[in-house]
Amino acid sequence: MEPAYIDAQSGSMLLQIILGGAAAAAVALKVWWGRVLRILHIRKPEDDVPAEPISAAREDEVLDPVREPVGKP
Repeated sequence: MEPAYIDAQSGSMLLQIILGGAAAAAVALKVWWGRVLRILHIRKPEDDVPAEPISAAREDEVLDPVREPVGKP
């Protein structure tokens, strides 16, 4: 039996596939574990956390990000 040859490009692609699969599995496990903790009521659902209100001054900046010079025609 002769050993197979893997060139640099094929080896790099194989390494990316392995590392990408490991990263995807880690993210899937993290999401799944968070759901398990919420089902067991160990962790609060994220929907219950109130968001900070936008102040009136910041609301104008968000709605109109381009500021015109004041007093110049």
